[in-house]
Amino acid sequence: MPVHWTISHPSRLVVAVAKDEVTVADIEQYFAGVTDGGAMSYRKIFEITHTPDALNEDNLKALGQRVIFYAQHGQVGPVAIVAASDESYEQAEIFAAAARVSRPLMIFRELHVARRWLDGQD
Repeated sequence: MPVHWTISHPSRLVVAVAKDEVTVADIEQYFAGVTDGGAMSYRKIFEITHTPDALNEDNLKALGQRVIFYAQHGQVGPVAIVAASDESYEQAEIFAAAARVSRPLMIFRELHVARRWLDGQD
């Protein structure tokens, strides 16, 4: 499975890592798993550095619309996207622009900086 995630209920934190070829269905499975796990409102780290051009711009925008849908039906928590490569950073920016909802979202190049920022979010 290209997207692996863990949910920590005590920490109210979801950590996800995407690797290799990721499809819209893989991301939707992640969304469903986080929702089923009762963690959509939790803080999230999503690491996408190792997903070489996996999703095109239309797919990223469609996923952004999915986040808007989730936000309309409940709270979505803060998200720190880790995108160390230029390509993954550009993908993260497209997604972030399409997923504008009332919650903090930042894109980072380094995991430890993302985690420090996320730890400061409620």
